[in-house]
Amino acid sequence: MLTIGKLAHETGVKVPTIRYYEQIGLLPEPDRSAGNQRLYDGAHRDRLRFVRHARELGFPLDAIRDLLSLSDRPEASCAAADGIVREQLHAVRERIARLQALEEELARMIAQGCHGTIADCRVIEVLGDHALCAHDHAGGD
Repeated sequence: MLTIGKLAHETGVKVPTIRYYEQIGLLPEPDRSAGNQRLYDGAHRDRLRFVRHARELGFPLDAIRDLLSLSDRPEASCAAADGIVREQLHAVRERIARLQALEEELARMIAQGCHGTIADCRVIEVLGDHALCAHDHAGGD
């Protein structure tokens, strides 16, 4: 059995995050010692590693919840998991496209440069008026 501190150390997940994952149901409540200390087992550790890896891959918590639900049913078809991963891949590709547009816009701003005073600075001008941008890069924050 692992204390929450040891679980955090073994998985690389911070203690408050472990508690949060318990709160939102991604990690089942652990047993408690006679002194009311949380005690985790190998299944908790494996599940937490799963969640951490999924977060590193950018999956939102709802998708992770769905993937965990699927992993709890080993006899189920893999099609649903494939669908979740396809959605994540699509989201990643959209973010990459937005980042590439941002990169191009920033490079364009630098190329047009600032060769005088701030009053004549193209960087300041473009930042003040989105219509001057060559790309629509106004994605989500």
